[in-house]
Amino acid sequence: MFDSQVMTFAAVALVLTVTPGADTMLVIKNVLRGGRNDGIATTFGICAGLFIHATLSALGISLILMHSATLFYTLKMIGAVYIVWLGIQSLRGTMHTAVDMRAPGCSTTHKEVYRKCATEGFLCNVLNPKVAVFYLAFLPQFIAPTDPVLGKSLFLAGIHYVMSIIWLVFLASFFARTRDAMHNPSIRRWLEGICGTILIGLGLSLVFAEK
Repeated sequence: MFDSQVMTFAAVALVLTVTPGADTMLVIKNVLRGGRNDGIATTFGICAGLFIHATLSALGISLILMHSATLFYTLKMIGAVYIVWLGIQSLRGTMHTAVDMRAPGCSTTHKEVYRKCATEGFLCNVLNPKVAVFYLAFLPQFIAPTDPVLGKSLFLAGIHYVMSIIWLVFLASFFARTRDAMHNPSIRRWLEGICGTILIGLGLSLVFAEK
């Protein structure tokens, strides 16, 4: 199963994984806001989206998307708006003192916060047309005519999933330690504001990106 083609796919997927993008910035933002576990919950949401892209690619839906200017534009706009919205939410959070929603007396539980982080990550990944294009462009090259298309697509997505989990959890742990070392909350909010600004920029770049 791990032939030269699969290893080549893994190398390309690794480059995509470590290249900073909306997923990376969202993990960092949520770590700075709520800590390591928030970042890990975001990570699992992001990586779950990879299997959605692999399935859609295997079923040919991504191909339809690529050849339909209207559908591609619609997805691009939805993804761009969502990423910009995440950035705006981050900037809004820097304008007042952060409140721990899981503190005693607050109705929000840890489970609810983690679910929110995972949902943000999932939507950020699934609504990003750049990820769909990557799966459409690369997965078919590593699927032989005799391979089960859906099974091989999910297998390749699994490789990407493992690499993404390892990398994003590493980032979550690194920035959590950085966050804990910052005794001045204003510095955390300043860094969160940077993440929010970058997210807005990434969202706007989708708007003006060529098909």
